[in-house]
Amino acid sequence: MTLPTAPTVLAAMAPEHALLAGVVLLLVLRISGRGQRAALGLALLSVAAAALCAALLAQQGYAAVAFPGHLSVSTPVLLAKTLLLVLALPVLLMAQGDFDGDEFPVLLLSSLYGACLLPSADSFLTLLLGLEIMSLPLYVLVLLAWRRPQAAEAALKYLVLGGTATAMLLMGASLLYGATGSLAIEGFATALASGDTLARTAAVLIVAALFLKAAIAPFHGWAPDAYEAASVPVTAFMASVVKAAVLLAAWRLFGSATLASPMVELVALLPLTSIVWGNLAAMRQTSLRRLLAYSSIAHAGYLFLVFLGEPALRTQALVFYLLAYGLMNLLALAALPAHADDMQRDRLGAPGQAGGQAGNLRGLYQRAPAAALLIAIAMLSLAGLPPLPGFIAKFLIFKNLIAAGHVGYAVAGLVASFLGLYAYLRVIQVMFMAGPASSTAQASPRGLARVATLACVIGALVLALAPGWVLLRM
Repeated sequence: MTLPTAPTVLAAMAPEHALLAGVVLLLVLRISGRGQRAALGLALLSVAAAALCAALLAQQGYAAVAFPGHLSVSTPVLLAKTLLLVLALPVLLMAQGDFDGDEFPVLLLSSLYGACLLPSADSFLTLLLGLEIMSLPLYVLVLLAWRRPQAAEAALKYLVLGGTATAMLLMGASLLYGATGSLAIEGFATALASGDTLARTAAVLIVAALFLKAAIAPFHGWAPDAYEAASVPVTAFMASVVKAAVLLAAWRLFGSATLASPMVELVALLPLTSIVWGNLAAMRQTSLRRLLAYSSIAHAGYLFLVFLGEPALRTQALVFYLLAYGLMNLLALAALPAHADDMQRDRLGAPGQAGGQAGNLRGLYQRAPAAALLIAIAMLSLAGLPPLPGFIAKFLIFKNLIAAGHVGYAVAGLVASFLGLYAYLRVIQVMFMAGPASSTAQASPRGLARVATLACVIGALVLALAPGWVLLRM
């Protein structure tokens, strides 16, 4: 076995090295007691440098094996990393004013480092390492702002969910090793096609662990509690970057494998259940963050249906969907007006409520028309209405399902998607048609959040007006 040279490792892991340099520098500044005000700017610079490295390497068609059998990069992998890093930039921009110290940038960069390892994983050791590096800072991030009394409970619940998923993944990998004698990622595809009971059990446990990480119903558990209790930037990070990272880990596992029964039924029926449950549960939510949590449960279902489609078309459909979904979640949360009370900030209000108890978003158009319009665009795109990016993303998934011969599942998914219309349109109705609430909300997003909303709008316009141009570069 030929060991890789130092230049190869440096080039292949350039995005991760840029993030690591940012973490180290932030910690040094923290220890020295200086640079607290510059922490956010330094984190932005680190993520931007990492995204630029990944994009330039992808443009050059770079491919290399950094650690044989464990970590490698190729053009699709580098594009996946670029996606994660680009989605993280608006999160940092909207974090201004939400966190007083420099803990948030350090934890976010650390979590992002783990997320970037996932698309490169060639073994379950690297996959598990990436998932844990990504997840551990998240539990602290949920608790970090401490704006709600439920934050500690939500962080603990999220920790239990993550620990359960890790245990399940470890058990699946152990059984896979017993069945195949290898921890290589390719062993999962072998297990999918195997008739051996041990191999199939391993595959089911690994898929269940991914379902837990992605919050697929009925494995979604306490994920909505974590979304609701976390501060807005942390919720945005979980809804966009973390969700994308987990699906890219699944993409790495499924690879070019063609699914056969009974794995087809497992990967189809539970995601379809997730779509139905997520959309139905979203209807009754009175908090935008909790509504987006149930929306993420539904959208995770659409995303897992990608793996039933033609292997050659999976990457395009998955990356486009993740980009469209991530941008719309970021747009909705970045445009959210500030409020002195975090519990009222994203509150829609229940029918029959009036005044200050009705929620900050009630009658928002009369107080902050720009914010209301941006949130409405995000809701319509998440609902999958044309000509917005969400429609194109869902079209690609259902088209691939039909091309692979899964017409019944495509029709079921399409019908289930209509259930979400009520929840998304209700947000718009509350903002535009309901009476105003007695609110202390600011008229517009504050500080760098405006830049984040602008970046998301530009990204959405590119996806909506030139989807072919975007797909050709994936």
